[in-house]
Amino acid sequence: MKTGLYPGSFDPITYGHIDIVERALKIFDQLIILVSVNPRKQTLFTPEERIDMIQHVLAHKIDSIEIHTSDTLTVKHARKLGATHIIRGLRALTDFEYEFQMTHANRALDDSIDSVFLMTDHKYSYLSSTSVKEIAMFNGDLSTFVPPYVQEQVRKKHRLGKMSSLSG
Repeated sequence: MKTGLYPGSFDPITYGHIDIVERALKIFDQLIILVSVNPRKQTLFTPEERIDMIQHVLAHKIDSIEIHTSDTLTVKHARKLGATHIIRGLRALTDFEYEFQMTHANRALDDSIDSVFLMTDHKYSYLSSTSVKEIAMFNGDLSTFVPPYVQEQVRKKHRLGKMSSLSG
Protein backbone atom coordinates (compact mmCIF):
# COMPACT_ATOMS: atom_id res chain seq x y z
CA MET A 1 0.00 0.00 0.00
CA LYS A 2 1.39 3.39 -1.00
CA THR A 3 1.13 6.01 1.72
CA GLY A 4 1.70 9.72 1.22
CA LEU A 5 2.00 12.38 3.88
CA TYR A 6 0.58 15.86 3.26
CA PRO A 7 1.92 18.33 5.85
CA GLY A 8 0.76 21.89 6.41
CA SER A 9 -0.62 24.31 8.94
CA PHE A 10 -4.17 24.09 7.49
CA ASP A 11 -5.03 27.27 9.41
CA PRO A 12 -7.71 26.96 8.01
CA ILE A 13 -8.06 24.27 5.35
CA THR A 14 -8.94 25.81 1.96
CA TYR A 15 -10.31 24.59 -1.34
CA GLY A 16 -6.69 24.58 -2.55
CA HIS A 17 -5.75 22.09 0.18
CA ILE A 18 -8.79 19.97 -0.63
CA ASP A 19 -7.80 19.95 -4.32
CA ILE A 20 -4.34 18.62 -3.41
CA VAL A 21 -5.83 15.95 -1.11
CA GLU A 22 -8.22 14.69 -3.78
CA ARG A 23 -5.50 14.57 -6.43
CA ALA A 24 -2.98 12.90 -4.08
CA LEU A 25 -5.55 10.18 -3.38
CA LYS A 26 -5.46 9.30 -7.08
CA ILE A 27 -1.77 8.45 -6.61
CA PHE A 28 -1.67 7.04 -3.07
CA ASP A 29 -3.83 4.39 -1.40
CA GLN A 30 -3.65 6.19 1.94
CA LEU A 31 -2.98 9.84 2.73
CA ILE A 32 -1.85 11.10 6.10
CA ILE A 33 -2.68 14.76 6.64
CA LEU A 34 -0.17 16.19 9.08
CA VAL A 35 -1.24 19.33 10.91
CA SER A 36 2.02 21.05 11.71
CA VAL A 37 2.36 22.71 15.09
CA ASN A 38 5.05 25.35 14.96
CA PRO A 39 5.41 27.30 18.24
CA ARG A 40 7.00 30.21 16.34
CA LYS A 41 4.03 30.55 14.00
CA GLN A 42 0.96 32.48 15.13
CA THR A 43 -2.17 30.52 14.21
CA LEU A 44 -5.83 31.44 14.41
CA PHE A 45 -6.98 27.91 15.24
CA THR A 46 -5.75 25.34 17.73
CA PRO A 47 -4.51 22.03 16.32
CA GLU A 48 -7.74 20.40 17.55
CA GLU A 49 -9.87 22.98 15.73
CA ARG A 50 -7.89 22.49 12.53
CA ILE A 51 -8.34 18.71 12.78
CA ASP A 52 -12.08 19.20 13.31
CA MET A 53 -12.36 21.31 10.16
CA ILE A 54 -10.32 18.80 8.13
CA GLN A 55 -12.45 15.89 9.38
CA HIS A 56 -15.63 17.77 8.60
CA VAL A 57 -14.78 18.87 5.05
CA LEU A 58 -13.10 15.57 4.11
CA ALA A 59 -15.68 13.28 5.75
CA HIS A 60 -16.36 11.72 2.33
CA LYS A 61 -12.68 10.62 2.15
CA ILE A 62 -12.36 9.41 5.76
CA ASP A 63 -11.60 5.80 4.72
CA SER A 64 -8.53 6.96 2.77
CA ILE A 65 -7.09 9.54 5.15
CA GLU A 66 -5.61 9.78 8.62
CA ILE A 67 -5.06 13.07 10.41
CA HIS A 68 -2.20 13.64 12.84
CA THR A 69 -0.48 16.60 14.47
CA SER A 70 3.26 17.05 14.64
CA ASP A 71 5.71 19.34 16.33
CA THR A 72 8.75 17.57 14.92
CA LEU A 73 10.50 17.36 11.56
CA THR A 74 8.09 16.27 8.84
CA VAL A 75 10.49 13.71 7.41
CA LYS A 76 10.85 12.06 10.84
CA HIS A 77 7.08 11.89 11.19
CA ALA A 78 6.75 10.44 7.68
CA ARG A 79 9.15 7.63 8.57
CA LYS A 80 7.38 7.00 11.90
CA LEU A 81 3.97 6.73 10.18
CA GLY A 82 5.19 4.60 7.28
CA ALA A 83 4.78 7.19 4.54
CA THR A 84 7.10 6.87 1.55
CA HIS A 85 6.40 10.30 0.06
CA ILE A 86 5.75 13.84 1.24
CA ILE A 87 3.07 15.62 -0.81
CA ARG A 88 3.45 19.33 -1.44
CA GLY A 89 1.26 21.71 -3.38
CA LEU A 90 2.85 24.35 -5.57
CA ARG A 91 1.16 27.63 -6.44
CA ALA A 92 3.92 29.86 -7.75
CA LEU A 93 7.63 30.13 -8.35
CA THR A 94 8.22 31.28 -4.76
CA ASP A 95 6.65 28.02 -3.52
CA PHE A 96 9.03 26.08 -5.75
CA GLU A 97 12.12 27.81 -4.37
CA TYR A 98 11.14 27.06 -0.78
CA GLU A 99 10.09 23.47 -1.56
CA PHE A 100 13.30 22.85 -3.51
CA GLN A 101 15.34 23.72 -0.40
CA MET A 102 13.11 21.67 1.90
CA THR A 103 13.25 18.61 -0.37
CA HIS A 104 17.04 18.61 -0.35
CA ALA A 105 17.15 19.10 3.42
CA ASN A 106 14.70 16.21 3.86
CA ARG A 107 16.78 13.99 1.59
CA ALA A 108 19.86 14.75 3.68
CA LEU A 109 17.91 13.67 6.77
CA ASP A 110 16.32 10.57 5.22
CA ASP A 111 16.84 9.66 1.59
CA SER A 112 14.18 6.93 1.74
CA ILE A 113 11.41 9.57 1.83
CA ASP A 114 10.80 11.33 -1.47
CA SER A 115 8.68 14.36 -2.35
CA VAL A 116 5.81 14.63 -4.81
CA PHE A 117 4.76 18.06 -6.01
CA LEU A 118 1.28 18.77 -7.32
CA MET A 119 0.53 22.03 -9.05
CA THR A 120 -2.59 23.52 -7.60
CA ASP A 121 -5.55 24.04 -9.88
CA HIS A 122 -5.22 27.47 -11.52
CA LYS A 123 -8.36 28.71 -9.79
CA TYR A 124 -6.58 28.26 -6.42
CA SER A 125 -3.13 29.51 -7.44
CA TYR A 126 -3.53 32.76 -5.47
CA LEU A 127 -5.19 31.15 -2.45
CA SER A 128 -3.61 30.80 0.97
CA SER A 129 -4.85 30.35 4.52
CA THR A 130 -3.34 33.76 5.31
CA SER A 131 -5.41 35.47 2.62
CA VAL A 132 -8.56 33.72 3.91
CA LYS A 133 -7.90 35.08 7.41
CA GLU A 134 -7.25 38.59 6.07
CA ILE A 135 -10.42 38.59 3.96
CA ALA A 136 -12.41 37.38 6.99
CA MET A 137 -10.92 40.12 9.16
CA PHE A 138 -12.54 42.67 6.85
CA ASN A 139 -15.78 40.68 6.59
CA GLY A 140 -15.22 39.69 2.96
CA ASP A 141 -16.94 36.85 1.13
CA LEU A 142 -15.12 33.54 1.79
CA SER A 143 -17.37 31.27 -0.28
CA THR A 144 -14.91 30.80 -3.15
CA PHE A 145 -12.00 30.07 -0.79
CA VAL A 146 -13.24 27.66 1.89
CA PRO A 147 -16.19 25.28 2.43
CA PRO A 148 -19.24 26.53 4.38
CA TYR A 149 -18.24 24.77 7.64
CA VAL A 150 -14.82 26.43 7.58
CA GLN A 151 -16.44 29.79 6.81
CA GLU A 152 -18.56 29.38 9.96
CA GLN A 153 -15.52 28.54 12.09
CA VAL A 154 -13.51 31.48 10.76
CA ARG A 155 -16.40 33.90 11.31
CA LYS A 156 -16.97 32.53 14.82
CA LYS A 157 -13.28 32.95 15.68
CA HIS A 158 -13.27 36.54 14.42
CA ARG A 159 -16.45 37.37 16.36
CA LEU A 160 -14.90 35.98 19.55
CA GLY A 161 -11.71 37.93 18.91
CA LYS A 162 -13.63 41.18 18.46
CA MET A 163 -15.68 40.53 21.59
CA SER A 164 -12.61 39.86 23.71
CA SER A 165 -10.85 42.97 22.40
CA LEU A 166 -13.93 45.08 23.20
CA SER A 167 -14.12 43.76 26.76
CA GLY A 168 -10.36 44.17 27.34
